[in-house]
Amino acid sequence: MTDKPEKSVRTLRVGEQVRHILSEVLQRGDVHDETLASHMVSITEVRMSPDLRHATVFVKPLLGKDEEAVLKALRTNTAYLQREVATRVKMKYAARLKFLADESFDEGSHIDSLLRRPEVARDLGDD
Repeated sequence: MTDKPEKSVRTLRVGEQVRHILSEVLQRGDVHDETLASHMVSITEVRMSPDLRHATVFVKPLLGKDEEAVLKALRTNTAYLQREVATRVKMKYAARLKFLADESFDEGSHIDSLLRRPEVARDLGDD
């Protein structure tokens, strides 16, 4: 039973390692892709599966610009990015990468706009 927290710490640590590697590769411009070269891409989070074989990579282009084009470029270059991660992270298996748009910023903005509505602010103001 004491193994479970250890595993989650390990998956978090490996996910953070993968995030740093992908950020570095994209920042240096190692991927030869016009779309990725012309956009700043933020790797906001990497969630590893418990067996560390799959990584879900959440990305957000700077200012949310051309999100679909950036995702397509990342997916096109997945094999190269997986090789880069595999050579730098010492694991038994190379993790398969899956790129998704990070919607958390949009959700936060939506919640913020809801909380600022006059009828909600009125209800929250007097307790």
